[in-house]
Amino acid sequence: MTAPATRRARIAVLASGGGSNLGAVLDYLDAKGEARAADVVLVASDRPDAGALRRAEARGIATAVLQGRRAPEGTPPGELLDPARFDLVALAGYLQLVPAEVVRRFPGRMINVHPALLPAFGGAGMYGARVHRAVLAAGARVTGVTVHEVSEEYDRGPILAQWPVPAFPEVDTPEALAARVLRIEHALFPRVLHRLALSLVRPRDPEDDDFVGLDVTDIGFAPCPTRAREFAQSLDLMFGP
Repeated sequence: MTAPATRRARIAVLASGGGSNLGAVLDYLDAKGEARAADVVLVASDRPDAGALRRAEARGIATAVLQGRRAPEGTPPGELLDPARFDLVALAGYLQLVPAEVVRRFPGRMINVHPALLPAFGGAGMYGARVHRAVLAAGARVTGVTVHEVSEEYDRGPILAQWPVPAFPEVDTPEALAARVLRIEHALFPRVLHRLALSLVRPRDPEDDDFVGLDVTDIGFAPCPTRAREFAQSLDLMFGP
């Protein structure tokens, strides 16, 4: 049995929308119970009416509104995101460019989830439905999900994990493709985030396998490599044995 974490990484989540990826992270950590290696301790958004803030409030998690066009009186990111308060920062549908000085405070500890296989279909202005429309317009047969470190440019940080998703340009709508990709975001992002948290708070334990029990039949298609165990082993290359 996996031992309880002696210390838990403190995660700040940034989100601009409804927070479905935030919800997936919270559900995943809840399922880990006392063995979880992290807690979400803050949810912040550049939009005062973001659903992600309501999700956090319902869970009793602290919230903050970040300064921006929609919230000129909000807290500047540089004031809020302090490495003394947070071990990890997770961008879960956050649409703003994080200031370079803030990115540099969290080397290798600020990650983002993107709804395509970067470097394709990424960069400034490529988010949400725009990505899926571009994939279909290009006639791509494969798209997917990328979890990557955040850098000073949109979608250019080192890639941590990717999971391909089939696309059917002849029949897919952007909405249908988005739904298929979102299922993988909800499966992949929490697992990579938790694996990164584990690497910060305790030595690697062979029983700490976030991909054991990942049933690809529930998703409807398999990752590449085609077996979940092989995919888990590939993640070990990122975080060490």
